[in-house]
Amino acid sequence: MSAVSPLDLPAAGPVVAADPLHPGIARFRRALWASRLHFLVLGMMGGAWGVHIPSVKARYGLGEAALSLVLFAAASGAVLSLLFAGRLIGRLGLRPALVLSAALMAAMLALTLHWPGLPWLLPTMVAFGAAMSLYDVAINTEGTALESLGGRAVMGGLHGMFSLGGMAGAALAAVLLRAEVGAALQLGAVAVAVALLAALAARQMLEAHPQEDGEQAHFAWPHGLLLVIGLLIFAGMTAEGVMYDWCVLYLKQELGMAQAQAGMGFAAFSAAMALARFGGDALRQRFAERRLVVVGASLAAVAMAALLLVGHPLLALVGYVLVGAGLALVVPILYNAATKVPGVSRPAAIASVSSIGYAGFLIGPPLIGSVAQVWSLTAAMSLVAVAAAVLALGARRIP
Repeated sequence: MSAVSPLDLPAAGPVVAADPLHPGIARFRRALWASRLHFLVLGMMGGAWGVHIPSVKARYGLGEAALSLVLFAAASGAVLSLLFAGRLIGRLGLRPALVLSAALMAAMLALTLHWPGLPWLLPTMVAFGAAMSLYDVAINTEGTALESLGGRAVMGGLHGMFSLGGMAGAALAAVLLRAEVGAALQLGAVAVAVALLAALAARQMLEAHPQEDGEQAHFAWPHGLLLVIGLLIFAGMTAEGVMYDWCVLYLKQELGMAQAQAGMGFAAFSAAMALARFGGDALRQRFAERRLVVVGASLAAVAMAALLLVGHPLLALVGYVLVGAGLALVVPILYNAATKVPGVSRPAAIASVSSIGYAGFLIGPPLIGSVAQVWSLTAAMSLVAVAAAVLALGARRIP
């Protein structure tokens, strides 16, 4: 990584605005703000969708098994999309692929509560998950390119915008539900806003990105270093997914907190992750990324183990903050590391490691439920500590 950033250069410096691979300072800044908006949009979409999963359950009269099938359909679409994301971005271009995925993602969200039954909903969820996955690959491709061109860390801040968007989307949906605004109207409004914001932000994206000759633009089956990075992302996303899905229930069921108070656990974890990501880029400028992952993952593992052993509500909330802060930089650092593997293009590398990482969201929450049923939720939540420990031990392989 270069020691000099285009943001630090004078206007008359060597950055040539006419060359799309070396944008001028103002052009670079606009592209960076556009990427921040893209990450915010994806987070808002995820937050709004998460709040309205019960709305889907009620609208179609689904039981637990049928609802799990709906969520699995969305997750399956996300994983399948990764097989084609790199090739599609290489063929269409990053900007058209991003706009297309945003439009499809918004359309599927708007239609979610309008189908006559489950057989119509399932393919909608597959398309929704596929579009979100393609959008995710596209914006992370742009983010890593900006980090490379700028010579400074930006991925932590971008993923911080995603966390902020998730909190904002969930909070807005909760407020509108309390105001008795219809769920279908809410999702339609969010869909329109997402499509418009993504299209507007796409206009400020960079025209092109550097790519070495001979780079593989289509999906790269994970092997070697890509496989190692993918497995580390899998561990990180497993821990993160378990925290998002089960941290509130742990406080309520195992520690006896009221549901309104237990919701503070989700807020504490999410807020800590967002704040740590915003401050993480400064840390990445000063410290080796391997060390940051080792320290962060170790902190998360120790904090999770301690809060499970002590079992005190207040200490559990403090532990959630430490776990969120510890896991915050794992995905931004590992996505950027994947793009440094030679012979594979940025979108293909990100899609490759994401194909393993996304499986963490597929496997983690159901695994927790199975372990909790056999033993206890406290025992099941220890999976977070185990996954974080794996991250800490495997961080030495980060390039």
